Amino acid sequence: MGYGTPQQSIPASAGKAPLSKRAELFKQIKKHRYHYLFVLPMLVFFAAFTLWPMIASWYYSFFNWDGIGWPTDFIGLGNFREVASDPGFWNAFMNTFLFALTHVLIQMPLALIVAVILNNQFLSGRNVYRLLLFVPVISTTAVIGVIFSILLNPLGGAINEMLLGTGLINEPINFLGSTALALPTLLAVSVWKSFGTPMIYWLAGLQTIPGELFEAAKIDGASKVQSFFRITVPMLAPIGLVITLLTFINNLDPFDLVRTMTEGGPVKATDVVQTYIFRYAFEPESGSSRYGFASAAGILFSLAVLVVVIIQALTGKYARRSGTKGA
Repeated sequence: MGYGTPQQSIPASAGKAPLSKRAELFKQIKKHRYHYLFVLPMLVFFAAFTLWPMIASWYYSFFNWDGIGWPTDFIGLGNFREVASDPGFWNAFMNTFLFALTHVLIQMPLALIVAVILNNQFLSGRNVYRLLLFVPVISTTAVIGVIFSILLNPLGGAINEMLLGTGLINEPINFLGSTALALPTLLAVSVWKSFGTPMIYWLAGLQTIPGELFEAAKIDGASKVQSFFRITVPMLAPIGLVITLLTFINNLDPFDLVRTMTEGGPVKATDVVQTYIFRYAFEPESGSSRYGFASAAGILFSLAVLVVVIIQALTGKYARRSGTKGA
């Protein structure tokens, strides 16, 4: 025994062939088969109300179809060419992007300033102010639109009555009936309605900044404005890119507000892509619905949004890399 080659212990599982990846996958599925029952309803609804409409829109966009029966009049890219050559679509397209840009360029900076003020731990009642600013976000957009339509009514509306009573105006202003004022009015209501969302984002970002940085800056004699631009802004830059993307995407669908307040009028001055699509699909001016045309308009708009998102993502990635190299 002492002179023989030392024997190595052989694992008990050495004689068994290892399971293939496919067999292991099926084994795990079988093990958790009852868990998938809880996921099944979500998958069914996702397929029925998200996946299928996306696929069907691409399919219908190649047909001249009124929504009745099965589409048979194949016209290829005809709908896309007609949409691309329609000035009304590009008017709605620009108005839709104007909504998103207004929130990015106006709402986000204002929300940051308010978030900085509400982040002050010595401010009395700051939680109440946060709640009051966030309440419109959780309110139904359609209800907000109806209420403001009543308030802005030139015939007895509360806002006009207040302006007349204070002597600021001599005659009622038709905020929603003027081609010059309708869109700015909608933009102002939209900014107010969703103001709480970027404010909460900024507050979350501000709470990640170490307080020691501001204390050190104060000891060095830096003012609050200098601390804001030298500490707050640089520290919030990474999360600011994410907030910009979320704000831009979330405000590309102002359908509820536009539909309830102006329906795209007057004279299509407030028309957005969603009301443009809705009009051709469900309220056709020609008398017959044009689902194929509406689908093509939706696809073109989606592709444009996709391009913008990719550009923003690449810009953010390049900025992060530049910041890392600079550090």
